[in-house]
Amino acid sequence: MAPVAPDPAPDVRQLLAFYLEAGVDCALSEEPVNRLADPDIAAPVARTEPTPRPPPREMPAAPPILRGDAPPAPDEAIASAREAARTAPTLAALRALLEKFDGCALRATATRLVFADGNPEARVMFVGEAPGRDEDIEGLPFVGRSGKLLDRMIAAIGLDRKSAYIANVIPWRPPGNRTPTPQETQICLPFIRRQIELVDPDVLVTLGNPSTQALLSTSEGIMRSRGKWRDYDTGTRVIRALPTFHPAYLLRSPSYKRMSWLDLRAVAKALGTARALST
Repeated sequence: MAPVAPDPAPDVRQLLAFYLEAGVDCALSEEPVNRLADPDIAAPVARTEPTPRPPPREMPAAPPILRGDAPPAPDEAIASAREAARTAPTLAALRALLEKFDGCALRATATRLVFADGNPEARVMFVGEAPGRDEDIEGLPFVGRSGKLLDRMIAAIGLDRKSAYIANVIPWRPPGNRTPTPQETQICLPFIRRQIELVDPDVLVTLGNPSTQALLSTSEGIMRSRGKWRDYDTGTRVIRALPTFHPAYLLRSPSYKRMSWLDLRAVAKALGTARALST
């Protein structure tokens, strides 16, 4: 039996792609550091004579944890988010509240707040789940590969970012693009609900399963819920809502683009722009 050749060593491009998939998106310094060469952690050199151990150091007492420094309990954070969101009279005030809100741990790990993009007076609002790496860098939702696809999708029904409003349920990027926890979603939910209320669109489009389930209070998967009109009650008005696939999902499964196109045609018809579309 012929020996199996070892796999070739990865090149720089492959290594960078691996680091990005693992959530590594920044360097701590410009020059690499060989941690194994650090004398404090290097392997000890064999000695012919035992070295006397130094007397144990007395460790300083740990500082007390102040209540203000500890993260709030989930129930407390959710209640705080509801109260803060309720008091925001404008989108600018809501954004300012989110900039200072410390009830969600994602704020500490994200580069910046990703609030929204587009026209706050638009008749249609698109809501996804959470920002990714590109969104975290630029501070705008849907600017990476899935964002470019979303731009093409809405352009197909005569819309662009000047005639639509785009946001996410979660305004901070989860580390490594992981899925937000249910607690993180519940903490951020009052803010996106208030954002929808302030924009007051005629049509709400939820992109993907997480945003659909969070905003429309359904346990159905996106395959069953997409394309079906639902009512979204802001408390002062009922808005027509339509779930559809997230652009990131369409990039992985392009065969579902046809279904997404049917959903977009329904949105265009509801907005009165369907006359510009070909059958």
